[in-house]
Amino acid sequence: MASKEQVVNLTWELICPICLDFFTDPVSLECGHNFCRSCITQSWDREERNSCPECRDEFADRTLRVNRALARMSEKARTLSLNTEEKESKHHCEEHQEELKLFCETDKKLICVVCRDAREHKSHSFIPIKEAVETYKDQVKSSIQSLTTNKSAIQEMEEQQKQKISQVRVQSQSLKSQVTSQLAELNQLLKKKGKRLLREIKEDAEKILSPMEKNLQDIQDNLNTIEEELSKLRRRMEQTDIVLFLKEEAGRKRRISDEQHTLSLRDGAMLDEKFKHLFWLNAVLREPIVAIHQGKTYGFLTSHVGDIFKL
Repeated sequence: MASKEQVVNLTWELICPICLDFFTDPVSLECGHNFCRSCITQSWDREERNSCPECRDEFADRTLRVNRALARMSEKARTLSLNTEEKESKHHCEEHQEELKLFCETDKKLICVVCRDAREHKSHSFIPIKEAVETYKDQVKSSIQSLTTNKSAIQEMEEQQKQKISQVRVQSQSLKSQVTSQLAELNQLLKKKGKRLLREIKEDAEKILSPMEKNLQDIQDNLNTIEEELSKLRRRMEQTDIVLFLKEEAGRKRRISDEQHTLSLRDGAMLDEKFKHLFWLNAVLREPIVAIHQGKTYGFLTSHVGDIFKL
């Protein structure tokens, strides 16, 4: 035997989501949801679009299929509900064994006419049971309609939020790809630029070092000559033959006079002067990296590529 909960769940399947009552002339939409013919027609006229109030699907035309099986089940459920209400109306008061005909609004309970006159219900407010049922059903219907409307609004908000999240993720991935591509390109260009600069430094250094090294060789040759002369002079100082000493000394002075030439230093400062802009290159490379850490646009990186190529 079906439980009370199962019966209630089955009954809800026979209720129109719009009027919240048993289906009357039920029809099915293309999406599969069911409504009373008059309810869905009025809904479409009111919203000025052909959409399902349940799933929000939209349709090109107003195609309505009669659901005869649902109509028969709804009619049986309506009859069963009326019979059940009739039986419930004949419930009796446990204390006085009188039929329960009144609803005490003050105590929120069913009572009989004897209970109404009792001291405990003195000055209370009473209404007939059927009227109380209709009142509370209206309140429940209002709550269901409000929650249904709120549900639709939140579902739409949920969809919009999902779309925005998707957009941000797509944008994020696109930006990551662009930054990765540009960094790779910049790295290749910097390597190429670095090789050229290293080659230029090497060539210029060789041009500067060649005469400086030749000059160093001249200085060293001159030092060697001086050392040889010093050695000869020391030996001559030991000469005991005065005549031979004077002859050799006179000839030595003439040779030294003929061999003397001017020596000078060669400066390599011009190499630093030519490549001093490399210190600025370091600043150019640091600036976009700092900008990225500070949350600035990745476009700042590419704006400096042209400056690097000018080096």
